Amino acid sequence: MREPTVVGTESNGGSVGSIAQSPPPQALLERLKDYGQEDAFALWDELSPDERDHLVKDIESLDLPRVDRIIRCSLRSQGLPVAAIEPVPERSVSTVEERTMDERERWWKMGLKAISDGKLAVLLLSGGQGTRLGSSDPKGCVNIGLPSGKSLFQLQAERILCVQRLAAQVTSEGGGSGSAAIHWYIMTSPFTDDATRKYFEGHKYFGLESDQVTFFQQGTIPCVSKDGRFIMETPYKVAKAPDGNGGVYSALKSSKLLEDMATRGIKYIDCYGVDNALVRVADPTFLGYFIDKGVSAGAKVVRKAYPQEKVGVFVRRGKGGPLTVVEYSELDPSLASAINQETGRLRFCWSNVCTFASTS
Repeated sequence: MREPTVVGTESNGGSVGSIAQSPPPQALLERLKDYGQEDAFALWDELSPDERDHLVKDIESLDLPRVDRIIRCSLRSQGLPVAAIEPVPERSVSTVEERTMDERERWWKMGLKAISDGKLAVLLLSGGQGTRLGSSDPKGCVNIGLPSGKSLFQLQAERILCVQRLAAQVTSEGGGSGSAAIHWYIMTSPFTDDATRKYFEGHKYFGLESDQVTFFQQGTIPCVSKDGRFIMETPYKVAKAPDGNGGVYSALKSSKLLEDMATRGIKYIDCYGVDNALVRVADPTFLGYFIDKGVSAGAKVVRKAYPQEKVGVFVRRGKGGPLTVVEYSELDPSLASAINQETGRLRFCWSNVCTFASTS
C-alpha cells in the first residue's frame, strides 16, 4: 500500500500534518453505481494523482450502456435452454460430391470474372494471439510446423497471388487486358496490430503490393467476473480483451472501410479466420456459387465426423427462421446424435469453419 500524500499547513506559526483527500468525480461515480460497477474506484485512495487521472480517463472511454447490455444478456442466458431449432434445409446446401462438372466450371468462371473485375475483397479475422501455440505473437505470424516453414499469413498471401494470376489468365483468354488486384482487409486487435504490420513490412507483403493491404483494429470490451463485475488489470486500469470476431461489424463501420469498399467498386467479401491452414482464400468456385444463388450471405461448411465432435453447427431457428450457429456446448446431446432418416446423416451435421461470403 502506498503512503498517503502529506501536505504541510501553517497554523499559529506551527506546522500541522494533514492527508490530502480528493474523492472520485461524483458524476462518474454515480454513473458507475447505476451499472453496479462502482468497485472500479475501490482503491482510489491508494492511487497517485497520475494514476487517478488514468483511471478516470479509462472508465470515461467505456461505452457503459453497451457493456452493461452485453453483460446482462450474457448473465440472463446462462442455464437457459437453446431456443427451438431445425436442421438446415437440404436445398440450402451444395455438397462437393453432388455438383456436376458443368456447375463447377460455370461457378469457377463466374467467380474469376468477378475477381478480374475487381468486385471481390478478402476480409481476414486476425485479432488473436498464438497463445495456444505457445506464442504471444499474432496467430498469423506463428510457425505452425510445416516443412516449408511458412506462416499462415504467408500461405494466405500466396493464395491471393495465385488467384490473381488465374483471374488475369482468364481475362487474357477472353480478349481482355489486365486484371484487378484483390484487396485484403486484415482485422487486428490493439494487442496484435503493431506486430502484424511490422511482420508484413518485414516480409515485403509476401509479394503483394502494400497498397492492396489494409489493416484495421477491432474493438475491446472489459473483462468481467462471473457476477458481471469489472476485472481490474491494475488498480487504475480495467482489464480488456478483443471483442471477438463479431466485433468486425463495428470495426468496419468505425474505420469507414465500408465506404472504402464502395469507392473501390467492391461488391463481394470473402471472410475467414486466420487459424485455418487449409482455407481457400478468394475461392472462385465458392464466389461463383454465391453469386449464382443471388443471396446476401453464404458459408462454407464441413460435415461433422461424429456426434460428439466439438464444433458449432448451423441450424435454423424455428420453422422458416434465420440460419445461425449453435455451439457444441449449447447443443443437447440427444440432438447432437439425432439421425436424419432420409439421408442417414446427423440431423445437425453442418459445422461452422468460419469461412463466409457476403455482399458489401
